[in-house]
Amino acid sequence: MTWDALLAFNTILIVALASPGAAMLFAMKTAVTSGRRAGIFTGLGLGCAATCWTGAAFLGLEAVFTLFPWAYTALKIGGALYLLYLAVTIWRSAPDTLGQAPKGHGRAFLDGLLVNFGNPKSMLFAAAVIVVIFPKDLTSTDIAFVILNHLTLEVIFYAGFAVLLSSPPARAGYLRLKPLFDRIASLLLGGFGLKLLLGK
Repeated sequence: MTWDALLAFNTILIVALASPGAAMLFAMKTAVTSGRRAGIFTGLGLGCAATCWTGAAFLGLEAVFTLFPWAYTALKIGGALYLLYLAVTIWRSAPDTLGQAPKGHGRAFLDGLLVNFGNPKSMLFAAAVIVVIFPKDLTSTDIAFVILNHLTLEVIFYAGFAVLLSSPPARAGYLRLKPLFDRIASLLLGGFGLKLLLGK
């Protein structure tokens, strides 16, 4: 493994993290509504799940999905239904005032895990990137380093996101337009869920 390959992997990963998607949207809403710590723990859950998909890509899990397409389909449907559940929950709570009790750390972490575990396409993306960037003869130490590097980048990204969006100005702005923001978030999450459910 070369440093050039690692730099290329990190560049692609950062671009993917910064791209609008269900994970980013969920992390944003959690940080604004439930505070910095909940946002950080949600990001940790998102990062752990994404890192597990990268590890699965190194282990060749995409070949298992090819041999057993029902497993991929079941996982995809489960993830899509969870995103749709989140969308409905957020829509229904849009008119409500923001509660004072923050989301528990364990629940925030679990929600982050479920959002990213429910998207097996993350693993297929990781597999495609890994095949293109890294040589086939990586040692177990190299693989462990890439996975740890991936987790570190995810945690730093989402932690920074949580700190930024949980600030008083961000929270005050959200409170002023909560019904509108929540309904937009609900529609986007629902759209991601439907795309995952109906896509190939």
